[in-house]
Amino acid sequence: MGSGLLVAGTTSDAGKSVVVTGICRSLARRGLKVAPFKAQNMSNNSMVTSEGAEIGRAQWIQAVAARAIPEAAMNPVLLKPGSDRRSHVVVLGRPAGSLEAGEFAGGRQHLADAAFGAFDDLRRRFDVVVCEGAGSAAEINLRDHDYVNMGLAQHGSMPTVVVGDIDRGGVFASMYGTLALLDAADQQLIRGFVINKFRGDVSLLKPGLDSFERVTGRPVLGVLPWQRELWLDSEDSLALTSRPAHDGDGALSIAVVMLPRVSNFTDVDALCLEPDVRVRFVDDPRALAGADVVIVPGTRATLADLAWLRSRGLDTAIVDHARRDGPVLGICGGFQMLGTHIDDPHGVEGVPGASATGLGLLPVRTEFAHEKVLRLPRGTALEAAASGYEIHHGRVTVDGGTDFLGGTRVGSMFGTMWHGALEGDAVRRAWLREVAAAVGREIRTGEVSFPAAREARIEALADLVDEHLDMDALLAMLSDERTLPVLRGTLR
Repeated sequence: MGSGLLVAGTTSDAGKSVVVTGICRSLARRGLKVAPFKAQNMSNNSMVTSEGAEIGRAQWIQAVAARAIPEAAMNPVLLKPGSDRRSHVVVLGRPAGSLEAGEFAGGRQHLADAAFGAFDDLRRRFDVVVCEGAGSAAEINLRDHDYVNMGLAQHGSMPTVVVGDIDRGGVFASMYGTLALLDAADQQLIRGFVINKFRGDVSLLKPGLDSFERVTGRPVLGVLPWQRELWLDSEDSLALTSRPAHDGDGALSIAVVMLPRVSNFTDVDALCLEPDVRVRFVDDPRALAGADVVIVPGTRATLADLAWLRSRGLDTAIVDHARRDGPVLGICGGFQMLGTHIDDPHGVEGVPGASATGLGLLPVRTEFAHEKVLRLPRGTALEAAASGYEIHHGRVTVDGGTDFLGGTRVGSMFGTMWHGALEGDAVRRAWLREVAAAVGREIRTGEVSFPAAREARIEALADLVDEHLDMDALLAMLSDERTLPVLRGTLR
């Protein structure tokens, strides 16, 4: 039976995913067989594994960092928000109905059973399972039924470290408060803290670190510096507000529509490597005015987000852009919006019989089906090898144009059902040359490889962890996990 470690947080977006990714690679470098784990994700940013299962994108990249094959057990429960009160449920990589807001606290025992079973399975097969919590470790309104944070830690008798984001301010108070709100049994599992996103001279923190360690009886295991360029595949669109826009040299401007239920927004990450490309996320029609290219990304709520487009006048702005021969790319749900009609006869997105007319830019009709398509397609486009992944209920019927990545192309209008295709260096460069020529631009397409750049970011992140995190102390926790010493005192 392998060891387990829970990396919890004071808040959402404190940096748990990034810290887990760095720890996974750091441990893998030491020759350990490592698996990432997140009992439950709430995210529309997901990925398809080689076994044909759907898991959170963050756990997929953590598995890459751990040098492990991504699998469903690494993210046994995935909640995909379709509205503010309803989430679609994926269990062990497969659709499993929906969860209403009122069921969130107490109606999840079957999900807890699936999560604990997957964790136990990984622990039998790996030396170390590095677990990521969700939200805050002190979600006391949910504690009775928790299986993601301290409930998971108790199940696995795991040492837990809590990550706090100093860039938000109040990091000492938030870390102390997280510990203080836990009951005595949960407090005993908190073995240390990590401060993330620090800017400046770490020596200035020392008085605070010393005081904090005295009052909590737990060490601060490291202070990780702010490294904006080390962002990785994120699990939710909160990351878009902190992710830097990519300016390049400004030869080609690309506007990505930031839909309310945007999914798989990492589809455009590879464009940010290109030296002559500017990428902006926009939610206002005025922001489209200076764009050369518009991308409408995927969404978990196609009909609702299409209505949102219309409510903001973005539909008119996109159509006007297309009428000026401006290139448009729609990906999955965004592709469906560019078509002529969308039907949801079975209420896959919520209301049986719902339908809407699309923007009419591509000869495509969409009908939602109960069964979800999960696959890893391969092919060619623009005379370049291409691959991607498909996650969708929509079945598209194409009535014209030329084939393009499981979709169609009409002039400068492109639509694809494939996520991740632009991560392929050859097809990305070919597409950029096409859209640049359509707007009379000449651009350089860089020679950098997106897979190599991702690997370099993971390695740099592991370097950061090795330099600034006390990995010896962490390894000692893992070694002593079965006989965790009782800490003196509790905070009450």
